[in-house]
Amino acid sequence: MASSAVLRSRVTEGDPAHAAAPAPAAALQVLRWPELDEPAAIAAWDNLADHASEPNPFYESWYLLPSLRALDPECEAEVLVLTQGDCWIGLVPLARWKRYYGRPLANISSWVHANCFLGLPLVRHGHEAQFWRAFLSWTDRHCGSSLFLHLTQLPLEGPTHAALAAVLSETGRSAALVQNEARALLRTDLDPTAYFDASLSGKKRKELRRQHARLSELGELRFERSDDSEALDEWIDQFLALERAGWKGSAGSALACTDATAALFCEALTGAAAHGKLERLTFSLDGRPVAMLANFLCASGGFSYKTTYAEDLARFSPGVLLQRENLAILARDGIRWCDSCAAADHPMIDHIWRERRKIGRVSIAIGGTLRRAAFKLLARLETGRRTLSLEN
Repeated sequence: MASSAVLRSRVTEGDPAHAAAPAPAAALQVLRWPELDEPAAIAAWDNLADHASEPNPFYESWYLLPSLRALDPECEAEVLVLTQGDCWIGLVPLARWKRYYGRPLANISSWVHANCFLGLPLVRHGHEAQFWRAFLSWTDRHCGSSLFLHLTQLPLEGPTHAALAAVLSETGRSAALVQNEARALLRTDLDPTAYFDASLSGKKRKELRRQHARLSELGELRFERSDDSEALDEWIDQFLALERAGWKGSAGSALACTDATAALFCEALTGAAAHGKLERLTFSLDGRPVAMLANFLCASGGFSYKTTYAEDLARFSPGVLLQRENLAILARDGIRWCDSCAAADHPMIDHIWRERRKIGRVSIAIGGTLRRAAFKLLARLETGRRTLSLEN
């Protein structure tokens, strides 16, 4: 009996109408951000984001490019892009570090910064395993002096993580979950009022009503929600000033404390609005903003990016009052959940948003036999576990 390959060959040779052009081979490119800051690249990048298996606004063009421009002026970060013809299959930015959390251990790491709250690669739906195979193969060939690959701010659930676990298993490559935390997530079938009532005790809800009433006595209290670019520049200036006036300004961590982070915030919000992915919430008292919040909106979920409030009015909990209004984000079409982007055990949002998203740091063996053996030893010393796994 003729093989299926021979049969296909005969059909193709005998009937040109059935001949199909072979699919272009996938290729992995290593780019620096100036090469990505071009119309054709941005168009392909945006198409990838629109068809990603899971959303990550922090690696979309309108956020990652401003981040790299502001924080990587020497173009040291490597942006890996997996392509198939003109179609982008996956993207992840990488950094090469000589130290690993204070230790002299060279590593390749996902490129994140203090205002990037997710390190999930952008991967086209249905191509998750293909992306991981290509990515890990590249690290083997280009590891240089790096001892291992370190992926940070990585979701520990979902199709991208599942594909990574499957590829590691099929190739026998060692990996270790070296840090694991759960941060607040909003995901419910309840309407905003019912969810708020279920999350907070009657005593706490009564106190918030009292605080709202007392704050209203000081002047006209107004809530506004916007998802367009109208007066965006003014809103950005007000947010930066309000945040800098509080404890973050005193600590030097407010966005406005450096030109780089202020520029990133301005460009990112402008870009998000241009892509239809920005939502702004504002509580104002006699026209003065007393609580502000910026959300990023993606295909299936939201991301609570930045919030601030007037600390001289902290006794009225304006930030919590604004979060009560923020629950309405789940009423938006297509938004099924919202990631708080907050640290684990956050003293405010953890008491309102009851669901959790598992986020962690994963280290993976790369290179040849000796390097992988060294990785196993290092990972066991770090985790205290003889058996390495992506799960605790």
